[in-house]
Amino acid sequence: MPRLLTAVALGLGLALPPATAGAGDGLAGAYLAGRQAASDFDYVAAASYYTRALQSDPGNPAFLEQLIVARLALGDLDRALPLADRIEQAGARSQAANMAVLADLARNEKYGEIIAELDAGRSLGPLVDSLLRAWAQLGAGQMSDASKTFDGLIADEGTRAFGLYHKALAVASVGDFEGADRILSGEAEGPLRATRRGVLAHAEVLSQLERDRDAADLLAKAFGDAPDPAVARVASDLAAGAPVPFDIVTGARDGLAEVFFTVAGALGTEEPDPYALAYARLAAAIRPGFSDAILMAAGILEAQSQFDLANAAYNTIPSEDPNSFSAEIGRANVLVRAGRPDAAIEVLRQLAKARPDIAVVWSNLGDLLRRQGRHQEAVAAYDRAIGLFSSEQPGQWGIYFARGIAHEQMDDLTAADADFLMALKLNPDQPQVLNYLGYSYVERRINLEQALDMIRRAVRAEPDSGAIVDSLGWALYRLGRYDEAVVEMEKAISLMPSDPVLNDHLGDVYWAVGRRREAEFQWRRALSFEPNEDTETERIRRKLEIGLDAVLKEEGSAPLSVSKNGN
Repeated sequence: MPRLLTAVALGLGLALPPATAGAGDGLAGAYLAGRQAASDFDYVAAASYYTRALQSDPGNPAFLEQLIVARLALGDLDRALPLADRIEQAGARSQAANMAVLADLARNEKYGEIIAELDAGRSLGPLVDSLLRAWAQLGAGQMSDASKTFDGLIADEGTRAFGLYHKALAVASVGDFEGADRILSGEAEGPLRATRRGVLAHAEVLSQLERDRDAADLLAKAFGDAPDPAVARVASDLAAGAPVPFDIVTGARDGLAEVFFTVAGALGTEEPDPYALAYARLAAAIRPGFSDAILMAAGILEAQSQFDLANAAYNTIPSEDPNSFSAEIGRANVLVRAGRPDAAIEVLRQLAKARPDIAVVWSNLGDLLRRQGRHQEAVAAYDRAIGLFSSEQPGQWGIYFARGIAHEQMDDLTAADADFLMALKLNPDQPQVLNYLGYSYVERRINLEQALDMIRRAVRAEPDSGAIVDSLGWALYRLGRYDEAVVEMEKAISLMPSDPVLNDHLGDVYWAVGRRREAEFQWRRALSFEPNEDTETERIRRKLEIGLDAVLKEEGSAPLSVSKNGN
């Protein structure tokens, strides 16, 4: 669901309420510092500053609201609840206070009180209110009322998918597995968008219906032959004929937690959002040990560059939890982003030692080693990942592609090309692979017509990618089709005007058609931008000094055949 539609459907007040503080009343410094900290997602500092501001103005509802948001983002529901009471005592309406109060009632399984609060006007938006009401009705023993509430959501196209998913979980939680299967299979109301939890829920439902083969096929189709440990555990039980319990949602409290988790996922799809984080934290508060919600919260914190908080969240998932491997991979990512790649590598090495049978652990280790320039070690890690595959699957293209890049960096071009071609065998129209291999051929000046075809296919797949359009222009340049190259290179520059490599390439193409002053201008532009790993800074300076033809001669290449139609 697009973000705007989601926000409308949820009815969330995503913007914090305005707050004012005058310099003369002693509030301005703490308020402004808190506001800046909140905009930087520094929830610890924001909580501290807004607490100080409230010492001077205890009833300020805007300060209270923003402090509640900070407390919820920190996962501290208990310290948010008294603040919610204070807002209500001030007679103000507060989205964050409503979140805290309803989550507290949910974790304490006070289903009648949830319904009463919703009836009294405590609201989180039409969709969320209906989902909470339905699960609370189920918890209060009013299953027929709950079904009607879910059906009301299903009747509205904007909320239909949410209503179907939660109704399926609800009917399964009370033992109606046939009804859940009809919904999750699409038989009842048409297909649902597949999510990881939805697929797992359907597999558990099928197992309860003694359809283990169908459940195993569903998991294999969705996750391939190298699933994560949580999925692998279910698949292993199914293969062994062991009963798989339905535990995605075991009752009304879990269902209420799922509502908060669903909202967090809907809000957090495009950009880091404090409310998405708050909803994920509350899902974990309602259902202790809800590791999917903890992982979501940690991922949002990582995206907000709150590395210490993200690391702390990952560390709350116990080693025996099937999601612990995802937490360790997340912790490694946090360490990389915090500038500690060696520590991240050690985390993944220890994880690989503990779980050598999980391909994704080895592939993540390979990716990290490759990014650190440790290509030989990266290849060894990718080898271990690939060695765990029992069959060829389209989703494996990425590991072959990554190993091919590592081989190329080691100048083992034969092995690199074999990996790239294998990636294309698994996913023939993958634009990244088509572009990378095609560009590699161009740079090596081999298979140029094949390279041009590959890059054209990549451009058709991603016409707005400046890097891929640049590859097309560069291939035409290598083929001596300079006028065509100018057209494509100018398109690439329009898409990525500040890229030094693209500006350098456009300079070469302009030189090739005799537009020398424009070529020199583009080379100077290339030098004006911050260089990246592919920028040939010294070569650009040399071109400005003696011209491209002379540089090519110095390098032992034939000078270009310059057209006569330039300036």
